[in-house]
Amino acid sequence: MRAEQPPAPNRLAGIGDEAATALTDQITAVTRLGWSAIELRTVDGIALADLAPEPFSHVLRAVRAAGLDVVCLASRIGNWSRTITSPFADDVHELDVLAERCHQLGTRLIRIMSYPNDGLSDAEWSDRALARLTLLAERAAGHGVTLVHENCAGWAGSNPDRMLELVHEAGGASLGLLFDTGNGVEYGYDTYDVLRRILPYVAHVHIKDAIGEPGDATYVLPGQGQCRVAESLRLLISNGYSGALSIEPHLLSRPHDGIQPTGSDAEPFVKAGRRLETLLNEAVASNALDERDSSAKTGHVTS
Repeated sequence: MRAEQPPAPNRLAGIGDEAATALTDQITAVTRLGWSAIELRTVDGIALADLAPEPFSHVLRAVRAAGLDVVCLASRIGNWSRTITSPFADDVHELDVLAERCHQLGTRLIRIMSYPNDGLSDAEWSDRALARLTLLAERAAGHGVTLVHENCAGWAGSNPDRMLELVHEAGGASLGLLFDTGNGVEYGYDTYDVLRRILPYVAHVHIKDAIGEPGDATYVLPGQGQCRVAESLRLLISNGYSGALSIEPHLLSRPHDGIQPTGSDAEPFVKAGRRLETLLNEAVASNALDERDSSAKTGHVTS
């Protein structure tokens, strides 16, 4: 009898505006990779939630014409541009708009963060962040969508204990975690160690890599930095993660620094995608070998 293999991630995707500003160029970059999925954040430099109905209709038509599925919408809710004292109404409005657009685009996931502090005590910051995210999760449940919190900016951005508290206190079925392999260098923690803690709650994955120090990260191709990307992929696969892997390489675009792609040459984005394919294939093969070795030691036949 052949040993049962854990499922591998079932979809490779990329955040389109990491490749180009214009939607047509974003789609071209993803299709150059031969992939069938995209993650959307901005189009022509405009956040998806801010697009008027007619430009959004163009997005919908273009994505459908290209035969692409949408795996997630990357919002500004609770992110580095909106602190804990920013107007909460902005986030509620963005959620309402994006939830409707999720249904039109055929996805359930909306990326969020958990509000950088703005001079509050840790206790008040915690209380306010959890209160806001609880309300947002309840609203998401009513819309039939799921919020996925990224290990990036905000109250729970770098601390796995807080990530787990967020899921347990505010979440339910409408709030999960988004694991980004490459955020640890910028924010000063080991992403792989965080992944080991939060693994059961990971619903979406971003792939990037970096070298440097906290506050001074330089982004590199996946597997060429300090972020233990290959180890993270093996851990995800061995534990049955079967969702999407979405590249956010930050080689052409770094929104938090105000950097957007300046043309249609998406070659660094494409190279990042090819590196992910290689790392994923290696991770699948490595895990299969580990499984065979384990089965042999316990006397099970695997072929």
